[in-house]
Amino acid sequence: MLNVEKIKSDFPIFSRTIRDGKRLVYLDSGATSQKPRSVLDAERDFYEKHNAAVHRGAHQLAEEATDLYEGARDKVARFIGAESDEVIFTKNATESLNLLAYSWSNSSLANKNLANSNLTNGNSIFALKPGDEILISEMEHHANLIPWQELAARTGATLKWFGITPEGRLNFDPSLITAKTKIVALTHQSNVLGTINPIADIAKIVKSHGALFVVDACQSIPHFAVNVKELGADFVAFSGHKALGPTGVGVLWGRRVLLNEMSPFLTGGSMIETVTMERSTYASAPQRFEAGVPNMAQAVGLGAASTIYQILEWRKLPNMNMS
Repeated sequence: MLNVEKIKSDFPIFSRTIRDGKRLVYLDSGATSQKPRSVLDAERDFYEKHNAAVHRGAHQLAEEATDLYEGARDKVARFIGAESDEVIFTKNATESLNLLAYSWSNSSLANKNLANSNLTNGNSIFALKPGDEILISEMEHHANLIPWQELAARTGATLKWFGITPEGRLNFDPSLITAKTKIVALTHQSNVLGTINPIADIAKIVKSHGALFVVDACQSIPHFAVNVKELGADFVAFSGHKALGPTGVGVLWGRRVLLNEMSPFLTGGSMIETVTMERSTYASAPQRFEAGVPNMAQAVGLGAASTIYQILEWRKLPNMNMS
């Protein structure tokens, strides 16, 4: 039997009271979760004992910090069923989704320039042009809507969407996915309705048309077991702060072969392979997408949070189909 009081005792915030001495009852976990002591301790331990810029020094603290940071990546990868080099640390899921949109915008511009030159014909699966289509749904969080609106505006692509049934379910119309569809971006579980979409089934249809499939898993990953590879998606985004982890850290998972073909979103330190005054080349993923000094302590905290999940007994998601 679930011992609620024992679990609550691991969350320091529940020791406080609120207005008029009332005990705290927190029901807003869809917006952000509270943090257990082990996550708080992991962050504090990093700052107190190991603080140094990762991937940038040969001294002992830098080595320890790098080991802890990359160790956190390994833990998160195990948590979601991924390979470590497919896990990119971001600020949050919103940044993860914007990373994709801006990367594809950069690819679209580069592809257009190549196509208009005498060097080669542009040909990138990440490049969009007028006539291409991006498909989302009406139940999306703003973070999985506005980046695609902006990408469509920058590239001339057309944004389309699935509707919602009166019962709050996804009104999935497979005829909307055509040869023109280049990106499909859907939530796994709605933050407003609680609706859980049959992502694996949808993925098969998306892939049969050669489109790229992006999944917002902010609500699903904290609440039931998710293996990103079994979803059939190409990219999955989630935030650490909704999954017992710190604020200021999120994850973008992507298929390795796709990540290493994508244009970088931000450029600068840590994501460089070679540099001259005329040009630069970029490291492979995940470093390609982690410019500058990253959110090190927060990543370590998320690694601690993912370890908590891995020792829990998860109930498998009920089988869902498109019928």
